[in-house]
Amino acid sequence: MSQKKSRRSLNEKSPKRRQFTEEFKAEAVQMLLDGHTAASVCERLGLSSVNLLYNWKRKLVAQGGPAAVGLEARVRELESELRRVERERDILKKALTIFGRDG
Repeated sequence: MSQKKSRRSLNEKSPKRRQFTEEFKAEAVQMLLDGHTAASVCERLGLSSVNLLYNWKRKLVAQGGPAAVGLEARVRELESELRRVERERDILKKALTIFGRDG
């Protein structure tokens, strides 16, 4: 029985791996950088895993050199600043509702 199995696997053609253009990869990574989640990008584009997308991102950033790394760091810095400002806003909203009740 194992002999039949091995013959069948030799005779059957293995499925071809999908080939993606550099433009497609760049657009997928850009969607990720624009704030879409990796899972949503993969679902929209029919990619098999988020790891594939992150590998493309890593390679594109490496190709971009120091400017791309600096841009990536700036994005992280701005995201951190945004979270801080949102926390401050939420605190002020709560304070407004507390002080608004007394008046």
